[in-house]
Amino acid sequence: MEIINWITGPFNNFIWSYILIIGLLGLGVYFSIRTRFVQIRLFKQMLKVTVEKNPGSDGVSAFQAFTISAASRVGTGNIAGVALAIAIGGPGAVFWMWIIAIIGMATAFIESTLAQVYKVKDGDTFRGGPAYYMEKALGFRKLGIAFAILLAVTFGFIFNSVQSNTIAHSFASAFGFTNVQIGVVLVILTAIIIFGGVKRIVNFTQVIVPIMAVFYIGLAMYVLFTNITKVPEMFMLIISNAFGLKEVVGGGIGVAIMQGVRRGLFSNEAGMGSVPNAAAAANVSHPAKQGLVQSLGVFFDTIMVCSATAFIILLSGLYTNVEPGMGGVVLTQNSLALQMGSWAQYFVAIAVMFFAFSSIIGNYYYGETNIEFINGNKIALLIYRLVVLAMVMCGALMQMELAWNLADVFMGLMTILNLIIIMMLSRIAIAVGNDYYRQLKEGKDPVFKASSIKGLKNTECWGEDQK
Repeated sequence: MEIINWITGPFNNFIWSYILIIGLLGLGVYFSIRTRFVQIRLFKQMLKVTVEKNPGSDGVSAFQAFTISAASRVGTGNIAGVALAIAIGGPGAVFWMWIIAIIGMATAFIESTLAQVYKVKDGDTFRGGPAYYMEKALGFRKLGIAFAILLAVTFGFIFNSVQSNTIAHSFASAFGFTNVQIGVVLVILTAIIIFGGVKRIVNFTQVIVPIMAVFYIGLAMYVLFTNITKVPEMFMLIISNAFGLKEVVGGGIGVAIMQGVRRGLFSNEAGMGSVPNAAAAANVSHPAKQGLVQSLGVFFDTIMVCSATAFIILLSGLYTNVEPGMGGVVLTQNSLALQMGSWAQYFVAIAVMFFAFSSIIGNYYYGETNIEFINGNKIALLIYRLVVLAMVMCGALMQMELAWNLADVFMGLMTILNLIIIMMLSRIAIAVGNDYYRQLKEGKDPVFKASSIKGLKNTECWGEDQK
């Protein structure tokens, strides 16, 4: 326990945060330049390829892969995490969340394109992700196993306990249910979906993600329109606090940056190595298409959904006087209640249920893909599923400060490892992206063959000429 407390202590969390800032911002800028700002240049293409139909009967469609990743991305980080960032770092943290998202879109393009290039066939589905490209592109199977373990523990166990904890506290506060009752219901619902396999997970996420997006963003738009005269002042507040021009709630500019980056990463996952597991599942004609889809996913998560929470909180003004225990979901609930009435706490509780439960399912899928990489044995998968369900129950019953801190540390380890690998392999992803753009300029619907990239090998799904 002393070791865990030391790792998750304030100083070491501070160090982790700044390592992530340097790595994410540095590589994000580098990838943006090398891809000629693909996140801006091909934004219209992102919208187009996201709704393309599955070209075959195997795998899942581009949109279904988008909803799997969005299910994991859009969770407590979008409600509780954003509120916590503002409570500690002030309004300026929102600006730095935006920056990490815009830059992170290029990183997401690189890692998800690589996941598509090195994906493998698994029955009538595809699997892939960092563990797979570590092995196939670099021959680093042991490193791939280490990453797979980190991811399965982080997402399947730690993050899922955080999600169930947020649901339990939100519903207990709003509706009076006990944590045990909520935990049991969550375990039953989770079991029904995860024991149904990939197809049931996809069927769930492709329905729930659009519903929760319309539900929550529509709510934020209503708040914006009813406070339209305050909106310019709100944006000026965000910008001035971001650069230390005004005193922020939690301290100085460093606190705003730290909170914005940490919560932005926790939410959109760009560079973390999680989303490529969803990207690899898609059946597309060119790997860069899923790179574009998952780049759009970062925009959707942070620029749209996280901003919705931020606007609700900032327009309420409650963040200036945050009482102990009010920094997470409670701050969002109270901010909305101030503007829409006491019934808003029920509204937020339902939003939390949508967001966090969809994250439990998305997080589970990421872990399953990596358990398959380590050992495809059905017993190993069964054990993983049972531990996930146990962690969902435990999360509903426990105090989660330690889990949040552990999540930050494990997230940091995963991200640093993944960033090093995608930096080493970025040449391939950029070449694949250039191949896509060349065909696009020629008026074609881009189709990829591995033989078109010099020296590319160990790809199973991109041409019969592969060895």
